Amino acid sequence: MTILDERFRKFEMLPNEEKIKCFELNGRLFDMILSQQLNRQVLDDIYKITNRLRTIAKSKAGSVFLQTVLCHKRAMLYFAQPSSRTFLSFENACHILGMKTSEIRDPSVSSEVKGESYDDSLRTFSSYTDLIIIRHKGQNMAERSAWLLNTCTNRPVPVINGGSGSDQHPTQAILDVYTLQRSFEDQGGLEGKTILMCGDLKRGRTVRSLSYLMKNFEGVRIIYAAPKIFQMREDVCSFLERHNIPYVVELEELEKVLPEADAIYMTRIQDEHDEYAGESKKTDSSRFMLKVSHLASLRPNAIIMHPFPRRDEIDVAIDADPRAMYWRQERNGMWSRAALIAYIFNVHQQIMDY
Repeated sequence: MTILDERFRKFEMLPNEEKIKCFELNGRLFDMILSQQLNRQVLDDIYKITNRLRTIAKSKAGSVFLQTVLCHKRAMLYFAQPSSRTFLSFENACHILGMKTSEIRDPSVSSEVKGESYDDSLRTFSSYTDLIIIRHKGQNMAERSAWLLNTCTNRPVPVINGGSGSDQHPTQAILDVYTLQRSFEDQGGLEGKTILMCGDLKRGRTVRSLSYLMKNFEGVRIIYAAPKIFQMREDVCSFLERHNIPYVVELEELEKVLPEADAIYMTRIQDEHDEYAGESKKTDSSRFMLKVSHLASLRPNAIIMHPFPRRDEIDVAIDADPRAMYWRQERNGMWSRAALIAYIFNVHQQIMDY
């Protein structure tokens, strides 16, 4: 274990409230690592910036303007874990704002294969770019990256967590909240709504991150529907209890709780995180799949969401239902991530004033 490993281990032991201070600069959001960093004001700001970006980009003149906003900045996309939507949405978000991008999508083509440490690789990236976007299969790797660059180097650059292990995926939670807010804009907003999350909740970093964000909305109720082995972990449930967010657990079948939901958030079984051989295949998840026959049980104004990739947990025939919001949710990712980047670099007012 290196000295840096020992120092980071001590940092990991800090309460989140203290960790979050490390991810700020002059009291503002600098790194986007944990969903717990986001308060209601930031979420509302990103919602407004996202809508403004979409409006401006509809014209050629608007698109040209947006490409001048961060044309003097460069971004590094270090995706050490397979990705299509998150990678492409971040890459295009950068391009919307005029940022040049570099990428490494396979650690085997980096100097890590020669024995270079992850820390040294990060410091190298920070020498060439102004923003690092990271996706990694290891736990807390984005957190380590931000800690390293902010406390152990003389060149801190913002780090955005594009998915870290089975723990967090905060920018997915941002686009999910944006989708929820936009969908319920004419129904009193997200306040007071019931969100049903179904599938692999234990290892699904998207539902974990989204659960943390619910502290920012009054009267939200959560239903967790999954086989016992895939139910939400204790750390998230304890967080909800501390923030007085009501939740219920459904272990038998999805159909029982569908009529209660304003939003149904489906997820796949994350068998890439199996701790034991065949763990996922040994569990019957068929009672937690959304089928065409279930649509009659849904509320007329309910929405159906999914972070993708999808397997068989949502019947493809459901795509034609107007309540299926997941393809729109996917498109929202590029715009909300562009809004987040503009917010981090403090250029969002230029966009709002255009």
